[in-house]
Amino acid sequence: MDEVEAGRAKFLEVLKKIDPKAEGVIPVRSTNNNFLISLSKGNARKFITVTEDDLIDMVDDDLICEGVETQIREALEAMRKSG
Repeated sequence: MDEVEAGRAKFLEVLKKIDPKAEGVIPVRSTNNNFLISLSKGNARKFITVTEDDLIDMVDDDLICEGVETQIREALEAMRKSG
C-alpha cells in the first residue's frame, strides 16, 4: 500500500470512528496538492479540503490526525444542523 492509499484508509477509519453511518469519497488524485473530500450522511452532503501532505502524514502524526478529525467533526455537525 502506498502512502496516499494508507492515508485514505486512515481517513475513512477516523470517519467511521466518529460516525459509522457517514460516507466519505476521496478522489483518486489530488488537485493542486489538495483533496476535495465529499462527506455524506443520508441526503446531507458537505465537502472538506485536506492537503495531500496531511492525508499522508495523518497515518503517523497524531497532531495532524487530530486536525483532520476536527474538520470531519465540524463538517458532520454542519450537516446535522442544516438537515
